[in-house]
Amino acid sequence: MSRIGKRKLTIPAGVTVEVNENTVIVKSTKGDLSLNIDPLVKVKVKENEIITSEVSESPRANVLVGTTNALIKNMLVGVSEGYTKGLEIVGVGYRFNVQGNKISISAGFSHPVEIVCPSGISVTLINANEITLSGIDKQKVSEFAAKIREIRSPEPYKGKGIRYKGEYIRRKEGKKAAK
Repeated sequence: MSRIGKRKLTIPAGVTVEVNENTVIVKSTKGDLSLNIDPLVKVKVKENEIITSEVSESPRANVLVGTTNALIKNMLVGVSEGYTKGLEIVGVGYRFNVQGNKISISAGFSHPVEIVCPSGISVTLINANEITLSGIDKQKVSEFAAKIREIRSPEPYKGKGIRYKGEYIRRKEGKKAAK
């Protein structure tokens, strides 16, 4: 069994975990998340710990035990603390504008690009060049942040575009370096 699959997960205070046949449900005051489990993996809740184990000795079961354990850990962190992802936009005239659940992005195109936030994700406008996405589902938050970044990925010459907060962009020299 994988090392991650052997790890015992402790349930934080204020969080309840239910295991129904092939579904794990994690509930808290922030919300609830559920995960469908493969039949090759067995999940048990003992007192304040969650234990994952494999049903049969197969390579696929070994992989799924570690993956299931990591996904359950992400669910526990999500319902207790939540996940945040910061985005910043760099460039002259580039800016974010948040109106309700819509984000309007001016990123050098002839028109502003508008994106509707999925349910479960909240957007906070820090200033015109920074936003923060937050939610309880790590996959949803990260996927939505990647979708926003994809609108205008940072380019390597001037560094203009949308990037994650604190992301390092490797810069290139340009034409003058060729001489």
